Amino acid sequence: MDTVNSTERLTHLRQLMRIYKVDIYIIPSEDSHASEYIAPCDARREFISGFSGSAGCAVVTHEKAALATDGRYFNQASKQLDTNWLLLKQGLQDVPTWQEWSAEQSEGGKIVGVDPTVISAPEARKLAEKIKKRGGGDLVAIEENLVDQVWGASRPLMPSEPVKILAQHFAGKDVKTKLDELRKELEKKKSSGFIVSLLDEIAWLFNLRGNDIPYNPVFFSYATITPDAATLYVSSSKLNSECTTYLTDNGVYIRPYESIFDDAEALGQSLGAASDESQPESKIKKFLVSTKTSWALKRALGGEAKVEETRSPIGDAKAIKNETELEGMRQCHIRDGAALIEYFAWLENQLVAEKAQIDEVAAADRLQAIRTRQKHFVGLSFDTISSTGANAAVIHYKPEPGNCSIIDPKEIYLCDSGAQYFDGTTDTTRTLHFGEPTEMERKAYTLVLKGHIAIDVSIFPKGTSGFALDSLARQFLWEHGLDYRHGTGHGVGSYLNVHEGPIGIGTRIQYSEVPLAPGNVISNEPGYYEDGSFGIRIENIVMVREVETKHQFGDKPYLGFEHVTMVPYCRKLIDETLLTAREKNWLNEYHADVHAKTKDFFQAGSLALKWLERETTPI
Repeated sequence: MDTVNSTERLTHLRQLMRIYKVDIYIIPSEDSHASEYIAPCDARREFISGFSGSAGCAVVTHEKAALATDGRYFNQASKQLDTNWLLLKQGLQDVPTWQEWSAEQSEGGKIVGVDPTVISAPEARKLAEKIKKRGGGDLVAIEENLVDQVWGASRPLMPSEPVKILAQHFAGKDVKTKLDELRKELEKKKSSGFIVSLLDEIAWLFNLRGNDIPYNPVFFSYATITPDAATLYVSSSKLNSECTTYLTDNGVYIRPYESIFDDAEALGQSLGAASDESQPESKIKKFLVSTKTSWALKRALGGEAKVEETRSPIGDAKAIKNETELEGMRQCHIRDGAALIEYFAWLENQLVAEKAQIDEVAAADRLQAIRTRQKHFVGLSFDTISSTGANAAVIHYKPEPGNCSIIDPKEIYLCDSGAQYFDGTTDTTRTLHFGEPTEMERKAYTLVLKGHIAIDVSIFPKGTSGFALDSLARQFLWEHGLDYRHGTGHGVGSYLNVHEGPIGIGTRIQYSEVPLAPGNVISNEPGYYEDGSFGIRIENIVMVREVETKHQFGDKPYLGFEHVTMVPYCRKLIDETLLTAREKNWLNEYHADVHAKTKDFFQAGSLALKWLERETTPI
């Protein structure tokens, strides 16, 4: 991983900070839509710091610069940041958060600035409170993004990819039904409407898909939904006549993307006019916005008096997949599993039998080529993590041409990959060894596998959150004083973002706020990593379903999981002496299912079929 010399960029940024009378400048990772993955034109934090991970925040003062990120990226950030930067390892004891560090730097009345379009309203409010408590000055909105000015003409252009309609037989629910259901929720909350800024929510609500952000089939847009109108704010150049007619037929107005702030201000003023004429301010029907809505958009609407922040009702509805989407998930994972089986069989043959020299990028390219042959394939769902040996310990490792390793058959190989299909989104991790693993590698793999199985077979009462389940995956590692620095599971979209809220399995506080529900699709991916040596992760996609139990304490339904990923586990890395009889039975049943569902994709006598049969042989 290359280190970027950030000296000249920081010098230019500090010159602009003086012009704008700012002592501290915040550079979040997100774009104006709180996207986790962003278009190249919005990679401001990466540009200024050189750190390319998906999560983190940069803070620059006139004398210092700090980059905060979580445990997934400690290794990567330490390699990519130059000596200008202090790395704040979030989650470690006595390490301040970027908000705390910013507030500390602001002592003595120093001014903190940020582009209000790339920080959420709640985040801005909390940051302002921390700054005041430490004796700092104001948090100010700098309308002209300072990093964009440093970037200048070399900054990539905003994408203008065409928008496409997702067919009803893939979506499972039409736009008018989704709008009707949303309006019923708004009526329950006695609101005047909902302002939508999250791109995957807009794509889902209108059954549209785009290609503005790599691997995420979304498009830059906003939307407003009121009791009697739905408006989509999108560049007209993205819409062909079919899309325009489709939206009009579904009662959706189309406005230019840039008009959202002026229209939001007008909506806010309309609420003020209503209150002046007929009711006190306390009785105003406020507009709802997501807790991830930008500070800029909330300010345009009129602030606290006219806006209520809430967990998005669209996000909640989107996370509960309909039967069409669930069946699509089952089918696309079978096809995707067949692609991975073919790939792993090919890779093993090349490395072991042919003694070929294959680097991590060439291997990932081969996997993509195999996937493209699958029915309904659209593209990848994220950069493939193809990693050998010590690189596998970098949790979100990204091999690059000319800057990657030759795959060593004598070391661990970790492959985390996924694809977008019209009928679903996949995300699968398998860790393999093509030689003779060490005792520690086999032990660690088996402990991770035991936690993976524990999640899969868990049964829990309705109302249980992913926060409560997380320790089930870690318990076997904990017994040996081991752990991993990432969540155990994240929500997955249906031909949408591979990371989808609001549900997940992990220690993030938000995972305690939303219980798991039938129809949720989520990953199950415990791991273990030894820096400089190896990394292990095992990931399936599972769907929450209601299960039958002998008793029903409290008259509650009980829930469990249905796995849809169809790829064998690595037999060489399993220490059978560490498995219980129940775990062995689970493995045998799982492998029988994988064999039955994928064998017909391969010709008799083929490498792939022989590999599949070997890896699914019962224990």
